[in-house]
Amino acid sequence: MSSATPAAAPDVTNPDTTPDVVLVVDFGAQYAQLIARRVREARVYSEIVPSTMPVAEMLAKNPKAIILSGGPSSVYAEGAPRLDREIFEAGVPVFGMCYGFQLMATTLGGTVDNTGAREYGRTPLHVSKSGSTLFEGTPAEQSVWMSHGDACSAAPEGFTVTASTDVVPVAAFENDEKRLYGVQHHPEVMHSTHGQQVLEHFLYRGAGIEPTWTTGNVIEEQVAAIREQVGTKRAICGLSGGVDSAVAAALVQKAIGSQLTCVYVDHGLMRKDETEQVEKDFVAATGVSLKVVDAQERFLTALAGVSDPEEKRKIIGREFIRVFEQAQAEIVAEAPGDHPVEFLVQGTLYPDVVESGGGTGTANIKSHHNVGGLPEDLEFKLIEPLRKLFKDEVRMVGQELGLPEEIVQRQPFPGPGLGIRIVGEVTKERLDLLREADAIAREELTAAGLDREIWQCPVVLLADVRSVGVQGDGRTYGHPIVLRPVSSEDAMTADWTRMPYDVLAKISTRITNEVADVNRVVLDVTSKPPGTIEWE
Repeated sequence: MSSATPAAAPDVTNPDTTPDVVLVVDFGAQYAQLIARRVREARVYSEIVPSTMPVAEMLAKNPKAIILSGGPSSVYAEGAPRLDREIFEAGVPVFGMCYGFQLMATTLGGTVDNTGAREYGRTPLHVSKSGSTLFEGTPAEQSVWMSHGDACSAAPEGFTVTASTDVVPVAAFENDEKRLYGVQHHPEVMHSTHGQQVLEHFLYRGAGIEPTWTTGNVIEEQVAAIREQVGTKRAICGLSGGVDSAVAAALVQKAIGSQLTCVYVDHGLMRKDETEQVEKDFVAATGVSLKVVDAQERFLTALAGVSDPEEKRKIIGREFIRVFEQAQAEIVAEAPGDHPVEFLVQGTLYPDVVESGGGTGTANIKSHHNVGGLPEDLEFKLIEPLRKLFKDEVRMVGQELGLPEEIVQRQPFPGPGLGIRIVGEVTKERLDLLREADAIAREELTAAGLDREIWQCPVVLLADVRSVGVQGDGRTYGHPIVLRPVSSEDAMTADWTRMPYDVLAKISTRITNEVADVNRVVLDVTSKPPGTIEWE
């Protein structure tokens, strides 16, 4: 997605009316979301649909093109995913990748054999028709990423073989007349050196799609849709200070202005200066009406004596609900009778929608939604302006809306805040200690230019653990601090970040020198799985 001049854009509020959509049919591939992201990087809107969706429903979405993902199955295995032949005869351009390529081949009369000719990882691809729709402008010899056991030995009638490997005679085929294309490799992964170029050739040349989906499109379309949805009524938004709720609020505020009121619950579990950042920077950038509720004492009282992480989460969620309900009631009471508060703004993202099995349209708030786990009896209608966007796209929208860099590039932060980054009882003293250590870590990561490389870096206080140390020629008995830097695309899996030793050393030195009662800093080098990103 880019911020080019706005053109015709998809209605990302109502997926059934989205024009110029490319459907990514998911056959259980680990890369389905990545394919959708790569299509969007080509400035073309995409959506993921399950392979179990009837073809008639797919075609009813009026897709400009369809991409068939890879998958773990063999096309000959019992119970393997199938597609009706109709999808290849509907006149819609189709691009098959890996399993999708083999499924296209077998469905249309080609041959796929279980010959044991396996290829995994980087593989040399030999392009036999360098001027073809998919491969024009790419080298005759290129490295691609393979992951398959079966192999295509004969293309369907009417298809031209355009690439092969040392062990697979048909590694790509094309039928320009019917606009059907397929490759055995995974062009969506970075290890396929010309993969994005091949994908864009399909979109632009094979399917004839114009690359017009931009950040400006999203904002323009959403502003119009929100205005139509809300009318003269009012909306509220639970603002956490995180990028998702901040961008959602800014987008809705641009659409309806003073009809939106944001509620920020200061539960005392936030990072250093974050409340001030929301109160000043966010309001200054958007002009939004903000209601700040100081509930620090309430939360600390409720958490007193509690060490169990699950119990802490439940208490924080319960108290948040009660405070938010009270604020909501006050906002409703202040609203004129002919301008009721009917809508709740949420920062739901597209991965949330995909992972929960989909979901469309406006619905009453449910307890699993992301504003503190609100109960079902809060009868709001939802406004979810980001539900069709990935995280990086949300950040781009935030930048376009003029939000401060500190908010737009903010690392993910858990809803329960520092309450689950203290292993043990949560007290004001421990929160203040952790806030200082966390602020130092973030300052040094920013100074080292690592903010974009690290998904997030939880800083954990082992409050119930003490260790012997030596500071100022004397024996100390202080707490350990844990650094948990991780790299990830979607937080479903993660690996610990290999940070430069000098950065780690500076963070450790500053924390042990500047934060009282801390005499040891340790590094968590566990991936996810087996470990979670947060400790509690």
